Amino acid sequence: MRVGVLTGGGDCPGLNAVIRGIVRRGVTEYGFSFVGFRDGWKGPLDGVTMQLDIPAVRGTCPVAAPFLGHRAPTQ
Repeated sequence: MRVGVLTGGGDCPGLNAVIRGIVRRGVTEYGFSFVGFRDGWKGPLDGVTMQLDIPAVRGTCPVAAPFLGHRAPTQ
């Protein structure tokens, strides 16, 4: 099964740890593959994605901002 991961695009403490956890568990226990949508809703709207696998999420927990990126709303 292929799973898409989408965040709201804003900063959220602990979000990288959650993404890391679902990817690691999904890959090792269920054999899922993951794709991350970059920069909030810009990802699915513009097709901006990144492959999420165990090497891609390694070392992301101490990063302050979501590694999938974020964009401030435009006015």
